[in-house]
Amino acid sequence: MDSLKKKEKKNLLTTKEQACTRQFCFFCTMKEPNSFKRRAGISACFKELPHREDQGNVLVLSSLWNVAMAHPEDPEFPSLGIFECMVRFIHKGINNKSNTWLQRDQNIYIPYYAAHVIGSYTMNKAEFAEKAVASGVIPPLLELLRGKMSWVEQRVAVRALGHLASYESTFVAVAEYEEEVVRLAMKLASTCLDAVYVSFVGVKDERKRQKYHCDLLTRGVGGFEMENRKAEEWASQLQCWCLYILNCFACKERSLNLICNGDFLKQLCGMWGGLANQSSPAGVGLVRILCYGKYGRKKIAESKEAIESLCNLSRSSDDWQYMGIDCLLLLLKDPNTRYKVINMAASFLIDLVELKSLGDRSNVGEAITKALLLNKLNKNRRIEKYLEEVWNLKVERRRKERVLSQEKNEESRVLVDLIKQEANHMVCMGEIEGAIIKYSEALEMCPLGLRKDRMVLYSNRAQCQLLIGKADAAIRDSTRALCLSSPVNSHSRSLWRRSQAYDMKGLAKESMMDCLMFINGCIKSGSRKRVKVPYYAARMINKQMDATWLFATARSKMATSDDQDFQAMKEVQVSEGRVNLYESGNDKQDYHDEMRRIMMEKKGLSTILEEPLIQPEEESRRKMERTKKM
Repeated sequence: MDSLKKKEKKNLLTTKEQACTRQFCFFCTMKEPNSFKRRAGISACFKELPHREDQGNVLVLSSLWNVAMAHPEDPEFPSLGIFECMVRFIHKGINNKSNTWLQRDQNIYIPYYAAHVIGSYTMNKAEFAEKAVASGVIPPLLELLRGKMSWVEQRVAVRALGHLASYESTFVAVAEYEEEVVRLAMKLASTCLDAVYVSFVGVKDERKRQKYHCDLLTRGVGGFEMENRKAEEWASQLQCWCLYILNCFACKERSLNLICNGDFLKQLCGMWGGLANQSSPAGVGLVRILCYGKYGRKKIAESKEAIESLCNLSRSSDDWQYMGIDCLLLLLKDPNTRYKVINMAASFLIDLVELKSLGDRSNVGEAITKALLLNKLNKNRRIEKYLEEVWNLKVERRRKERVLSQEKNEESRVLVDLIKQEANHMVCMGEIEGAIIKYSEALEMCPLGLRKDRMVLYSNRAQCQLLIGKADAAIRDSTRALCLSSPVNSHSRSLWRRSQAYDMKGLAKESMMDCLMFINGCIKSGSRKRVKVPYYAARMINKQMDATWLFATARSKMATSDDQDFQAMKEVQVSEGRVNLYESGNDKQDYHDEMRRIMMEKKGLSTILEEPLIQPEEESRRKMERTKKM
């Protein structure tokens, strides 16, 4: 018994010796059982933390970030001064001219966590957003948005500003910096993918990547490939959050003269977020907001690239297909934009007139039919032909079929089936053009109510169009088949046929979407537990994913630019009779490293890296190699 008491006493002494002696320790304060003392202690911690040179600050900020992400609606920390604390930390990071504070004790992580905490707490609650604005969060967030640090901090800064701009009560505070915020968001949305590729994804040597970026992206878990995947996801989020903050201004019809810039609208069509961020409508979401206003519709109608993008979207299996259709209908219903859009939109929308529902929208085909027939007096011969087809299909044929008896409909169905079999036989015999004529004859006779039969006929005709290389006709027929399928865009053969047709046209994104839907249908219909993806579909996916990769354009630009600059530099050296230092096997890599170093110095980032862009040992080795060659 005595030995047990001695042991307990020894353990107690050890615990007291190991107890934290730090004043205002956040973690010790969180363990305080008395709620009043705990709240008072947390409030004191928030006031003292930014003024304290403590290597544990990054752990506190990381913990606060975790709490904010897990419990964004908990009022405790916002009521105790967390926003003021985060503001001071961001100011400390961006106002430190020598950057010595950022270089110490992993402090470089702190501005990122601070901005993230602000964004997480202002995500759902307007009252938290009001407290954040009153605490002065907007100026430091704007400093991060201007690029005072890097794209990683810009991502969380624009996210937080987007939340603040989404509430009526705090929008006014953001709008005080309206022109700058809009211009920064537009510029960042247009250039962020290039910036992320040049500064991170395009850096193939892991040692030359910023270590704190790698750690934030993967939390220390995962290698090179994981870093690239997360960087793609974050770059997509950065672009989408920039577009979201532009949405907030466009909804209120503010700064439209800036947002509706012709060059920006062209770029907007290509901003789709990639597969890494499927929850955001990205560019098309902003286009739809613009289409709700008269000025926005006028500018969209003047952009050929925007209309073409909306037309392609309206005939795709993309989740945002309905947005493309909505935009075109808004433009067609406006007398001021109708005649600018109809010439291109009619040939696309005519394929969707038999669409019943799309998502939670019903009678979509009827709405399209009415919008098209508003232009019935159009004198363009091509448009007249399309509108006449719509009139015959949706008005004349429907009127005739209403008075037909059930026996007549059955006779028509039997006759259509016979013609279809004859067409199928002609396909087997290689008489493709003859089969197309037969399928067209069957479609003319097939009652509109037999949607499944019409779906098969359109799909088979689409296959024939593919066989003779008519991609446009194949897209039209397969789209009509998919409109007749139930649910919409679910007929596997039509999806695959349209995917091939889009591939022939060079529309990689649309082809990939259809192919993904096709594979999804194969998996769902598979009776076995283990379903094999058809090799031809897997090959198509690989091809289109490379073409639609979020950084595909940035990769192409960087390769072209580097080759041109490298060749120009060599020509200058030769013309001036200087010794060419870039004759080693890694000459282009050396040149890329030098260019990247110069770019980083211009941005003022090289001084805050935890390790140099080129390691001393590596640089010494290169100098030795060059000296030998000289």
